Parts: sequence; structure tokens; C-alpha cells
Amino acid sequence: MENQPTLISKAFQTFMTDAPQQAQAWGKVVQELSQASALDARTRGLAYLAVMAALRLESGIPFHVRSLKELGVSRDEVISAILVGLPAAGHVVTQCLSVALAAYDSD
Repeated sequence: MENQPTLISKAFQTFMTDAPQQAQAWGKVVQELSQASALDARTRGLAYLAVMAALRLESGIPFHVRSLKELGVSRDEVISAILVGLPAAGHVVTQCLSVALAAYDSD
């Protein structure tokens, strides 16, 4: 993954570069919320991916999918996480499926 372009969205890169104090504060909140969760990292990450798909936050999906892959999450689990919101959110989640699978399949 060293020779690959960053998986962090341009918007988030701008946030980290141009608002470093706010980005640092945000990072602390995210870490504290993770630590407070009763869910393990894999389950939390899959749930987060489902929420991202339901909200159509496509730009953040590659980063989170690759993080999940490093935790040993399978391709089928990624598909299931993306599609778990289908009954509640509708077909909007399918728009994120190709983004998620492209990120999973890239080396």
C-alpha cells in the first residue's frame, strides 16, 4: 500500500491540513468514542460502513474498507455491511457497493 495514492478523501485531507487544531480535536473525540463502545473493532467498523453507505458518504468508504480488510474482514462481510441498510435506506446504499468493492479488491 506504500505506492498507492492516499485513501483519505480530498475533503478530509483539507480538513487536516487547513484546520489542524480542529482535526486534532476531532481525532480525540473519535478515539474516545471508539474506546467507549462495547463493540469490537470489526463489528464497529462494519456498522460504521453501513451508516456511511446509508448516508451516501462515498468519499470515506475506501479508507474504512481498507482498514476493515486489515482487520481480516472478508469481501462478503463488506457486501453485507453495505447492504444491511437496504430495507431502511433503500437502494441508495447500492451506490456505495462498487466503491467499497473497488477499495477491497485493490492491493
